[in-house]
Amino acid sequence: MKNLLYYYKKALKKGFALGAFNFSSLEVLKAITYTAEKLKSPVIVAVSEGALDYMGSDFVVENVKIVKKNCKTPIFLHLDHGKSFDVCKKAVDLGFDSVMIDASALPFEENVSLTKQVCDYAHKKGIFVEGELGQLAGIEDNVDVENNHFTDPQKAKEFVKLTNVDSLAVAIGTSHGAYKYQGESKLRFDILQEIEKKLSGFPLVLHGASSVNENYVEIINKNGGSINNAKGVNEELTKMAVQMHNVVKINIDTDLRMAFTAGVRQSLNEKPENFDQRKYCLLGQKYVENVVEHKIKNLLNSENKL
Repeated sequence: MKNLLYYYKKALKKGFALGAFNFSSLEVLKAITYTAEKLKSPVIVAVSEGALDYMGSDFVVENVKIVKKNCKTPIFLHLDHGKSFDVCKKAVDLGFDSVMIDASALPFEENVSLTKQVCDYAHKKGIFVEGELGQLAGIEDNVDVENNHFTDPQKAKEFVKLTNVDSLAVAIGTSHGAYKYQGESKLRFDILQEIEKKLSGFPLVLHGASSVNENYVEIINKNGGSINNAKGVNEELTKMAVQMHNVVKINIDTDLRMAFTAGVRQSLNEKPENFDQRKYCLLGQKYVENVVEHKIKNLLNSENKL
């Protein structure tokens, strides 16, 4: 199988991005990979530290191995927002295809030092490393930041040179979680353009880009939930980042959580006598498939890009 760098280079050339879809259950993993296989789209399946603890590292690795074996579609297992060298080392040793070391909360020099340490270890084993410079606001798993701290383009160039990182997550106005904006969503394309001038042809990543589909919010609330004033990123803005810029990976987590929760709540509300999770999880899985298909076709443009 061609490695992740091959697809990042192809994405830069062909104007598409890989979806990094987070999962924390077998149902969501199946939904992501089934849809990617159907649409012939390369895909990244991502787990956070919290998801790895929840499912167990052996469960994650062995199930992804089985999925890879039975799919023709390239599937890459990625550690999302690893906060320490030890966590990233563990993922590398377990056979992850790529790891993200998120030291963005640290001072620049400490971020460089920790990111370089991870790169030096991972690269010896041929594993791809993503770093982050700047911070996204919002709350998601072990990420909790009050305000955006936009990426400094000059620092981005220096960071890549000093760390030898393979891709860079940048902060241009996206946000973690379901409550991203009070008003209109905006992305700082001026900052993105300056980063691209400093890092010509370098793979960039957007986190916190979920759109928070209103239909799923409505389904959740109609079936006993309480998701109020949730608002995500306008997909037209994210699409511009893919089509006109060097963004080759977009992380999608909240949208999948919303879709799965909507399906489970709806199923249990419609059939309150059901206590078999194999049945009430099916609609949640189907809604996740719908989200992944929509993203691949309409946002990432990664369909038929094998």
